[in-house]
Amino acid sequence: MRTFIAIDLSPEIKDQLEALVNSLKPAARNIKWVARENYHLTLKFLGEIPEHRVEVVKSVLDEAVKRHHQFNLVMKGTGSFPPGQSRMRVIWVGVSAEQELVTLQQDIEESLIKKGFPREDRPFSPHLTIGRARVPEGQEKLRKDLEKFSQMEFGSMMVKEITFFQSILHPEGPEYKIISRHGLP
Repeated sequence: MRTFIAIDLSPEIKDQLEALVNSLKPAARNIKWVARENYHLTLKFLGEIPEHRVEVVKSVLDEAVKRHHQFNLVMKGTGSFPPGQSRMRVIWVGVSAEQELVTLQQDIEESLIKKGFPREDRPFSPHLTIGRARVPEGQEKLRKDLEKFSQMEFGSMMVKEITFFQSILHPEGPEYKIISRHGLP
């Protein structure tokens, strides 16, 4: 099963992000926008794992959350990957959080490595993907619109739990199902 670990966002933040996406949609036709119900902040993408490993991940997450506390998360600013290039592939909203976010992510990463899961190839770069370019061209208007929102805040929330998701791929887009939730003290 295809899985990942993430912070599910509050309905209020999802509302703000949906409004942002709706305002950006007319700027570029070649973007596959993320559906409102799929907005999340990925902490660790596990990819395909055998079903018998699900309990191992749940156990790691149960232990990791005990070592951390709730923290504030702010969604702020917009941009794209790759940075500084004229052809955007990923459109994102920035994430501003206390050091606790990075510490939590590193703890999960290291704990999973000890259980035989592979290390992430890239360093953790907290962001929320809101769209992906199918064809990276004709993006001048979108780039200008993203610059307008580069300092805007899209809400904040207390992170009280992390969620272990299954991702089921469909032609119309992914469906995310919650496997388990793990509360932070």
